[in-house]
This record gives sequence, C-alpha cells and structure tokens, in this order.
Amino acid sequence: MQPIKQLNHIISELADEEHYLFALSDLRGASPDRTQGAFKALVNRAVKDGLLRRVCRGLYFYPKVSYEAGLILYHAAARLRAHEFNYISLESVLSDAGVISQVPMHWITLMSSGRSNIINCGAWGHIEFIHTKNSAASLACRLTYDSSCHLWRASVFQAIKDMKRTRRSTDLIDWDFAHELI
Repeated sequence: MQPIKQLNHIISELADEEHYLFALSDLRGASPDRTQGAFKALVNRAVKDGLLRRVCRGLYFYPKVSYEAGLILYHAAARLRAHEFNYISLESVLSDAGVISQVPMHWITLMSSGRSNIINCGAWGHIEFIHTKNSAASLACRLTYDSSCHLWRASVFQAIKDMKRTRRSTDLIDWDFAHELI
C-alpha cells in the first residue's frame, strides 16, 4: 500500500468528533519504519493533498471529521500544553460571561504553568498562553472543567484577578454586571 494511502487509512480509522487533531508524534506512529526525511515528506504531501491541514507547528487537523469550528483553538491548546496546568481565563472568560462587551475574535486566552507565548494557528486564530505560578490546588474552588473545550475554566472572579495580576486593561469590564456575578 502506498504510504499516503496507508496514512489516510490509519487516520480515518482513528479520527472522530473528539479526536481530529494529530501531533507529529501521533502521525509518526502510523509509519515508524520511515526515515525522518521520508516522514516529513509524507506529512507535507498529506497537507498538499488535503488529507491534513496544518493548525500550527507540530499539530495537524483531519478535515473529514465533523467538528465544532469554535472549539478548534481550545482543543489545540489542550493538545499543545497537555503536560502543563492550563485554564481558560482573562478576556475569554469575561467575554463568554458578558462582563466585557467586546468578543475576542479568533483569539483565546489561557493561564498556563508553562511559559507565556502566543501561538499562531493560521485561519483559526491565536492561542495566548500567559504564565502563572498558581497551582491547581490553590485554584480548585475557582475552576470548573469545561468538557466541550477539554480545559479548565476560571470563574469570573478568578478571571478578573488574573486580569489585574497580569496588568491587562480592565477598561472594558462592566463592573456593575461583574459584581452581580461574583
């Protein structure tokens, strides 16, 4: 079987509505006998042929699966920093709660035990990770698990604390509404 057809067969067997993002290490398992150069050429060909779409460095999207487009950035963030403590916070939480009037388009903000970084995900937007020294245990009462995003989500109270701690602008916050939610 041709390598591209073999890769297509394996990915189509593995992919579903919950698992449509693949790291290079996932794809490498589909053709372990190839040299590094041949593997890179195979992945590039898969992207060129439309079998995969590159989300960001090292992460690929399988477009033949039905998915919720608004969740790709969240799922990508969960995959990219799977070994770190991460939670949705800052403008993303405040916008979802209606505490700030502007909705960040194609931009999500997360607090992370990893380093601060902005990841460009092309047409899908950007993921902004902001470093925090807080531990999961210290925030347990202010976080809830968002199963649709595959990430923890801060309360409005915690998101406002994070905004102040990271010195982000609080000018857009509707303080009257925020106090009702806290």
